[in-house]
Amino acid sequence: MNATFEQKLQSDIDKLKTAGTYKSLRHITSPMAPEVHMEEAGDVIVLSSNNYLGLSDEPSVIAAGKKGLDKYGAGTASVRFICGTFDIHRTLENRIAQFLSTKASLTYVSCWNANTGLFPAICEEGSAILSDELNHASIIDGCRLASKSRRERYKHSDMRDLEEKLKAVEGASPVLIVTDGVFSMEGSLAKLPEIVKLAKKYNAVTVVDDSHGTGVMGKTGRGTIEHFGLEGQVDIITGTLGKALGGAAGGFVAGSNALIDTLIQKSRPQLFSNALPATVACSALEAIEHVAKHPELMDRLRENIAYFRSGLERLGFKPLEGESAIVPIIVGDTAFAISMSDKLLKKGVFVTGFGFPVVPEGTARIRVQMSAKLTKDEMDRALQAFESVGKEVGLLKG
Repeated sequence: MNATFEQKLQSDIDKLKTAGTYKSLRHITSPMAPEVHMEEAGDVIVLSSNNYLGLSDEPSVIAAGKKGLDKYGAGTASVRFICGTFDIHRTLENRIAQFLSTKASLTYVSCWNANTGLFPAICEEGSAILSDELNHASIIDGCRLASKSRRERYKHSDMRDLEEKLKAVEGASPVLIVTDGVFSMEGSLAKLPEIVKLAKKYNAVTVVDDSHGTGVMGKTGRGTIEHFGLEGQVDIITGTLGKALGGAAGGFVAGSNALIDTLIQKSRPQLFSNALPATVACSALEAIEHVAKHPELMDRLRENIAYFRSGLERLGFKPLEGESAIVPIIVGDTAFAISMSDKLLKKGVFVTGFGFPVVPEGTARIRVQMSAKLTKDEMDRALQAFESVGKEVGLLKG
């Protein structure tokens, strides 16, 4: 063991602890639900989960995974192009495409893999990528891997700046406009109607990562694209099976037949990573069917979002505006955000404080994430904790 290297690592960790920005892992001993048991804090209300529709412990979703385990075994033991493609992959991918109004889709073991596998496969020399500056880290890394492409960032949701960037890359082909559908740290939606309009004007390809929109936005949970009535007008959709769609794992790219065939041939995470476990594919498929059968889940989620947001505002908090299930409260300093989340945990509310480098310096926040399965009693108890801690840390008047 290299002692100098180990000392350097430990020194860096000690600095994080001294600064109050060290991230501690919490250990949950029960299924993900509105209330869970945590080793470090006992029974707590969860306001920091991506389990927006409460499907991670939905009995039918669990049962589908168990059946898949019995039928297909624990793992695929291979990449897709060797012997890792099972018939459930085809069934799931056809259902994702149908759900999102695209021709085809391809699953990955995560949306991170999907995003990092997409851009290098389709962006060669002479291409250009224009990416919103607040896009998810997986998009940023995916764009970096497309090293032969010209890469530009446009100001967050600034359509004037995007158009200037489109003019600046005239002659490049293809030109990709890339955006999150729902920005995970802001809770805001991309300006998709304007983006689609600009893409048509400049013959650009639209790419939307709708990880926090799928199952949440739109009348039937088809995502941000359905929310704006743009089905069939976005070229490429990436997303996850690990948030609203069951809370398990896995990601996907959805688009044209030619796009998906290209990824099968060239996408490195697809070529060199084991396929999505069949049991996860079975659970994800049932989650999509459950969403399709239960549109009332979206209604309940929106009711809960409105109830909790208005409760925070009534107490005196000022969450960022937005229509999604993400309700961020800006508190400023990273150490302050982490300390506030620790205080809330001690009062039985599990919500995460985010700071630099996840968000820019000085914009640390408490990010509340709502679930359709939260009861009013649970939300009221959480609001009481927010009121108590808010007064204790000076965000609310005592």
